[in-house]
Amino acid sequence: MERASSPVTAPPQETILQPQAGALEAVEDILYGSFAGVVGKYIEYPFDTVKVRLQSQPHKLPLRYTGPVDCFRQSIKADGFLGLYRGITAPLVGAAMENSSLFFFERLGRDLVYASGYVSKEKPLSLPALWFTGAFAGAFTSLVLTPVELVKCKIQVPATLEGKAPPPLRPIPVIRDIYRHHGLRGFFHGGLGTLIREAGGGAAWFGTKATISKMFYQRNARFASTSEEKELILSKPLPLWQQAFAGACAGMSYNFLFFPADTIKSRMQTAPIGQSVQSQSFLSEGLSLWKQHGIRGMYRGCGITVMRSAPSSAFIFMVFDGLKTYLPLR
Repeated sequence: MERASSPVTAPPQETILQPQAGALEAVEDILYGSFAGVVGKYIEYPFDTVKVRLQSQPHKLPLRYTGPVDCFRQSIKADGFLGLYRGITAPLVGAAMENSSLFFFERLGRDLVYASGYVSKEKPLSLPALWFTGAFAGAFTSLVLTPVELVKCKIQVPATLEGKAPPPLRPIPVIRDIYRHHGLRGFFHGGLGTLIREAGGGAAWFGTKATISKMFYQRNARFASTSEEKELILSKPLPLWQQAFAGACAGMSYNFLFFPADTIKSRMQTAPIGQSVQSQSFLSEGLSLWKQHGIRGMYRGCGITVMRSAPSSAFIFMVFDGLKTYLPLR
């Protein structure tokens, strides 16, 4: 886009926002990011359920699922297709919070880069700077996302201590049980895995989108016959298929590069409520998984995750960028 709020599309010039305009842009980031996140979550959630179930299989027992297709088959047979949407309420809230936070903190990161004085406000940020602002956004978003993902994982993969009834498969009872057994600190169990995934993934998500979008702009501009036509191409949004391709690549890179951190995080967050988690650190869980299954265990469920992230991420960016362009609040 031609707006300062959208670093993921064009090479257009950044604009200096007045306080009121900056506040409205923050509202846009939160509102439109939330809506885009909800759309993306409905697309990807059945695949996410399968991914978490594959990741959380006990490493000391025989595997329950032979792969994604088998997990789909067993899950649908046991609970029907709607069973794959079990616990979607918390993830919908989480998706809205995650995406609004990512877009909001990414813009804040760009403001901080400009405030540092190393880059003129009249110039667009370089690609390395946009990779950095993506990491900045992901790091702060992980603080918001860890409790939401903890509740989501507990619902998707019910686990119980021996002799106890399964936990309720609704967000509020699960939240209540986590607090009763582990206190406020318990909601941040697995936080290091979320931080690594979101900081690295945020850099890959925004950075890949910006990199591929820039390549498309350069490619499109080469076909311009006049300087006026070239300027028009660079000032307009990319064609939808190019936006979708760049967004899909961003989603796939986000999920593939830091998938092991997500696997370890999911295993930690699917432990039975009430079980002591004092000894279940990110490092110990990772070493245990590595000894049992090696690199394959770290990437269990990765294929289906990368596959579902392509359409989901494409829609998120297209919806967010479209709303920012055609329904601006400023």
